[in-house]
Amino acid sequence: MEQELRTAGGGGGGLKAHSSVCFSGALIDGPRIQQLLLHCAAALESNDVTLAQQAMWVLNNIASSQGDPNQRLTSWLLRALVARACRLCGPAGTTQAAPAARERAVSVTELAEYVDLTPWHRFGFTASNGAILRAVAGNAAVHVLDLSVTRCMQWPTLIDMLSKRPGGPPALRITVPSARPAVPPLLGVSDEELGVRLANFAKSKGVQLEFNVVGKVNSTSPTSSPKKQAALCQDLASVLSDPPSLSLRDGEALVVNCQSWIRHVAPGSRDAFLDAVRALNPCLVTVTDEDADLDSPSLSSRIEGCFNFHWILFDALDTSAPRDSPRRVEHEAAVGRKIESVVGADDADGAERSESGARLAERMRRNGFAGVAFDEEAAGEVRRLLSEHATGWGVKREEDMLVLTWKGHGSVRNEELK
Repeated sequence: MEQELRTAGGGGGGLKAHSSVCFSGALIDGPRIQQLLLHCAAALESNDVTLAQQAMWVLNNIASSQGDPNQRLTSWLLRALVARACRLCGPAGTTQAAPAARERAVSVTELAEYVDLTPWHRFGFTASNGAILRAVAGNAAVHVLDLSVTRCMQWPTLIDMLSKRPGGPPALRITVPSARPAVPPLLGVSDEELGVRLANFAKSKGVQLEFNVVGKVNSTSPTSSPKKQAALCQDLASVLSDPPSLSLRDGEALVVNCQSWIRHVAPGSRDAFLDAVRALNPCLVTVTDEDADLDSPSLSSRIEGCFNFHWILFDALDTSAPRDSPRRVEHEAAVGRKIESVVGADDADGAERSESGARLAERMRRNGFAGVAFDEEAAGEVRRLLSEHATGWGVKREEDMLVLTWKGHGSVRNEELK
């Protein structure tokens, strides 16, 4: 294996020339690490445990949780591959994953710090809030159906913007579903308490806010159980199946806000989910999601997608916070859980599955949605946000979409539709 490492080529187009590490005298750069990961994935797909173990041994000598972005990413990918190999080698019928360690619940302040560390989430907040403000101009009542994973972190800014609207703010309703993806970090505050805090903030800004939680109660604790994940995906797809529970009212401008949500809906249920959104007749649908192609049935393809996409955040975090920063540790652990889900489960209905921005845009068009063009003011607001972060962050426009980039690589896309 060491000789193969010394002579292995760059391996295929589209591989990012990431940083390099040295192992036994051989220079191991991003493409060569990726090649090793793909060898391991191919061995597991063909049930060749011996070859997989050889590749894992080499990867274990490269991976480091305290190393450069490639090494830290490899550490999480190797962990996921080892867990998959253990299931493959286990006794017949042994498919249950080990219970996930219980995660410490964070405060609202800590969650805000987590969100603010990079523009990964704030990019979508900023682009969507600007579009919402324009879409509801002149409306006396606004209803936002919030399908997001960031526990209402988006709304204080929108409330502040509405409070400054010429002619006075509208009456605002925000509705959130109780079923939501188990996305870390886990917030130690209930939806109801969040609603009270938001209402108090809105009152201080002169905005009348009504906050509602709909749907059956569902645990938000992270879980690695495929059965529980599949049930959650079904809940997410059917969250709109009872429109009367949303208490839609005549005269309200309805906005459906999908922030990092669609990738958690089972791929086979996404069209039905979008049909349900369409049936609500909203004046605007905002869609923000990661631009990653991770829903292939091939393990090797998913490994390649994980390596090329998740490298972005690992590299960006090097410029955002010291390595012992709790928020940085939480970000990397959250990516690690995504990797374990993508690598560990072949059944896409029981795991998080991103699809590329182009494919998601095509899905939206196929389901009857039309893009709403961004104006220069919206792009300017995003650029002002990015000026507060590292210089590697940028934004580009692709048709009706805004794309957050890191060193030129697309990471998160935002699109507004109606």
